[in-house]
Amino acid sequence: DCVEVACWPRGRAERRYAGVTHIDVADLSPDEAARIRDLMDRTEVAISALGYYPNPLAPDRAEAEVYAQHLRKVILAAETLDIGLVNTFVGRDPALTVDENWPRMLEVWRPLLRFAEDHGVSIAIENCPMYFTRDEWPGGKNLATSPAIWRRLFGDLPSPNLGLNYDPSHLVWQGMDYVAPITEFADHILHVHAKDARVDRARLNEVGILAHPLEYHTPKLPGLGDIAWGRFFSALSDTGYDGAVCIEVEDRAYEDTLERRLSALRQSGRYLLQYME
Repeated sequence: DCVEVACWPRGRAERRYAGVTHIDVADLSPDEAARIRDLMDRTEVAISALGYYPNPLAPDRAEAEVYAQHLRKVILAAETLDIGLVNTFVGRDPALTVDENWPRMLEVWRPLLRFAEDHGVSIAIENCPMYFTRDEWPGGKNLATSPAIWRRLFGDLPSPNLGLNYDPSHLVWQGMDYVAPITEFADHILHVHAKDARVDRARLNEVGILAHPLEYHTPKLPGLGDIAWGRFFSALSDTGYDGAVCIEVEDRAYEDTLERRLSALRQSGRYLLQYME
C-alpha cells in the first residue's frame, strides 16, 4: 500500500485541493524525518511520491520563483526520506500560447531538473491542464496536457529524471484517447493517478468544447465515470509498469464529511483491486 503525500507550504490555499501540508518540507528536521520513516515501516504504507502542484511559470516572476524555491525544498525532502519521486506541474502563463511559454519553461526547468538529478530525485509531471476556473483562462496553468506536448517536452528536456504522473481522466474530458499514449510513453510513466471523469454529452452539445471544462464534465471515483479501467490496466500492465497507482478523490459527491471521503477511498480501492494484485 502507498500514499502520495502533499507538501504545500503552510498557509492559505489559493485554490481547491491546494494548501495541504502533510509534510512541512521547510521544517523537516532529522527527528521528524526519522518519525516519518518509522511510521512507514510500522504501518507498511509507503509514500509513493511527494506532491506539490504550483505554477512555476506564473506570469508574476517573483511568485513563480517562490514556487520554484519551494519545489527545491520538496526535492530535498524526497531525498532525505528516500522516496525519490516528486509529482508536480510544469506550469504555464495562461495568457500565452504553448510556443510563447516554451523558452521560459526551458529556462525554469533546466536548472530544476539538474537540481533533481544532483539529489537523485525524479520529477513526474501530471497531465492536468489546470483549466477549471476563470482565472485560468484561456490556456490553463500547466503545459503538459497532450502527447504532442509530452513528446516535445521530453525531446527538449532529455533527462532520465523527468517523467509523467499519468492521469487518464484529464484525457477523457479533453476528448482524447487515454489508452493509446501508454505504449509510446511507457518509459516516462513514473506514477499514476486513478481518477475517473464523466462527460455530460447533452451539456457538451449545449456549451461546446470552448466552454470551461467543468461546465460539461465531472471528476468521479474510479468506476463511476467514462473510463474503461480494464482497457487502461491491460495497456499499463503490457508495458511492465510496476509503480504506484494512487486514488485521487475529487468527486464532490463524496466530500461533505470525513466518513464520506474515507468511504470514497474504500470504494475506489475495492473497485480497482479487480484489475491489480
